[in-house]
Parts: sequence; C-alpha cells; structure tokens
Amino acid sequence: MPGQSLLKKITSPSRFALGTLVTAGIALGAVGVLAFDFALHATNTDEFCVSCHELEDNALREFVGTSHHTNSTGVRTTCGDCHVPKEFIPKMARKVAAIGEIYHHVLGTIDTREKYDEHRMWMASKTWEFMKSRDSQECRNCHGEGNWQLDMQSEKARQYHSGALAKGKTCIDCHKGLAHELPPGIREDTMFNGSGHDDGARTGESRTGEHRESEDH
Repeated sequence: MPGQSLLKKITSPSRFALGTLVTAGIALGAVGVLAFDFALHATNTDEFCVSCHELEDNALREFVGTSHHTNSTGVRTTCGDCHVPKEFIPKMARKVAAIGEIYHHVLGTIDTREKYDEHRMWMASKTWEFMKSRDSQECRNCHGEGNWQLDMQSEKARQYHSGALAKGKTCIDCHKGLAHELPPGIREDTMFNGSGHDDGARTGESRTGEHRESEDH
C-alpha cells in the first residue's frame, strides 16, 4: 500500500536520510549560533548605539572629551562597557529592556535637544538605579576595589574611598556625571548625598576628567 510505504519511510528512515537530517540540523544550528553571536556583538558596538541621531547628537557629544573617552592611559570605554552587563542572562535582560528605547526612538521622545534635556533626569535616574541594583558591576569590571592601591591615591581620594567601603556604598552613589552631563537640580536631588565630596565634584566638574584624574588616579 502506498500509504504504508510512506509511513515506513518516515518512521524508519534510511541511514543516508537520517545522516542528511542530522547534518542539516547541525549546520542550521551552527548558523543560528553564529548569527546570534554576531547580532549580540553588533548591537554592543558604539557605532550601533549612536546610529540614531538623538544619541549621536547628545550622549556621544557629551561623552567625547571626558576622562573615560580621552585620558593619559589611552584606555577608552565603550557604550556597552557601562550600559550592558557582561554576564549572559543579565545581558539578555538588558537587550529585552532596550526594546522600550526603540519604541521611544520611533515616537521621537528625545529627538531634539530640548526633549532630551526634558527627559534627562528620568533617563539618568533609570541608569543609576540599574547600576546600583548591580552594585556598580560595570564600574567594577575595570575599577575593582580589590585592586585599589589606596596608598598611591591622594589623601582626599583615600578618605572618600575608605569611607565609601566602610559604609557599603557603591560606585554610582558618588561617581555620577563622569560621562554625560548631569540633570538640572541634581545637587539637591541625588548627587553625592552623604558622601563628603567637595562642591567642585557636585557641580559636575568631574565630567571634564580634571577632577577625577587628579583625585582618583
């Protein structure tokens, strides 16, 4: 019977057919893994991050010239270094959350400088909350306190860092405004509460790199 013959072929495939299916499955799986890995890395590049004009005209412009962009060591951080976790599950969660950013890009929520400034506090607060929830892990990837040489830091830096460690503070509690401009009114709202930093740091002087370069390195 034709039907029985077809059923037999499906339920009892030849070695050649089975080998072909397995090989095709492995090949497709490998292509999928490579495509996924490529997409993951491609969406972590600075070129991708600033491909929309609102970030190129605002976030990137503010970042250029800061101590994380231009410094004596020649080390330059990327957008992903600060904004995307390295661990797989947190990284994927951050990628999913980024869908909301695409939504606001389409809506034009921050497509002008005026709109960007209007939403600056909201964007900064969300980023600070995220970093604090991770104990500033993205900072610690480069600035681990276990590698600090406090005796090589200035007296003021030693005082700040020793106090922060004793109080269980995390990097972002004090080090805001290093890569992007601070929101208006940040001194009154959330900047350096109880950290003991001086007024020069509170005004955002650190984002030029001069304050942090002299105090923390």
